[in-house]
Parts: sequence; structure tokens; C-alpha cells
Amino acid sequence: MENKQNDRRYILGCLAALLLLVAIDQCTKVLAVQKLKDQDAIVWIPGVFELLYLENRGAAFGIFENMRWMFLFGTGLILVLTIFLFRRFPKKRKYIPFLVSLTMIAAGGIGNLIDRLRLGYVIDFFYFSLIDFPVFNVADIYVTVGVALFAILYLITGEEEFSCLSRKK
Repeated sequence: MENKQNDRRYILGCLAALLLLVAIDQCTKVLAVQKLKDQDAIVWIPGVFELLYLENRGAAFGIFENMRWMFLFGTGLILVLTIFLFRRFPKKRKYIPFLVSLTMIAAGGIGNLIDRLRLGYVIDFFYFSLIDFPVFNVADIYVTVGVALFAILYLITGEEEFSCLSRKK
């Protein structure tokens, strides 16, 4: 009984974090529309970083532009994989970093999925002009940090920690 309560606590915590992260992403996009759309870029650090409104109908550097179905399918696949992994990881303290990384990946995917379903494009607004990096948004940060965190954790903990993901008999 205590195990199920513990599982519920972790699940509810991750769900609350997921909703909060998605809300933050969507709020920043609303602000981007209000403050940046049809305006000149806001330069924070000249020649380095600026806020620039962009309606992204593709992926980074505009690849796969107007292939909305592919992004919807891909995001759906990633969300299914994330849910699968989340369900398989034991809800124990030592796995919290993995659960956090999966929550971040899911929040980023959902944040951009909302844009694609609602608008047909993703609102991007962060731009590192110094390196001409693709314009991105908060959801993109969640996905990037979540994937990097998951990869680092995997490399640090090794494969034996992932035995929990194998099918239980």
C-alpha cells in the first residue's frame, strides 16, 4: 500500500511539474506575440543575443518546412516513448533525475505540439546572433536539457540501472 502511495506521489509531482512547464512555455509565447510580433528585434546583448519573433513551420534552420503531419506524428511517438519510459522507471528517489528529464522532454513536446495544433506553426523568439543559431523557444530548451540530462545520467549510471526497464516476468 505504501508503495502505491509513493508511486502516486511521484506521478502527481511530475504531472504538476509538466503542467507548470507547459504553462510557462505557453505564457512566454503569448508574451512573444504581444511584444515581438511585427516589431524589430529586441537586442539584449548586441551582436550576441536578441529576442526575435518567428513563426516556425519547420524544424531548426527551417528544414522540413510545412511538413506538419511529420511533426505531429514524431511528437506523438516521442510522447508515447516518454510515457513508456516513465511508467517503467521505479518511483524511487535514485530515479528522480530520470523522471525529471522525461518530464522536461514531455513538456517541451507538448508545448510545441499545442502550437502546431492551434496555429499550424511554432512560435520561436530566442536568437543567438553571435553564432547564427536557429531561433528557439522555451519548449525547445526543455527538450534539449531533458535529452542532455537523460543522456548524461545514462552515461554516468551505466546500463545496469536500466535493467528496471526490461519486461517484468
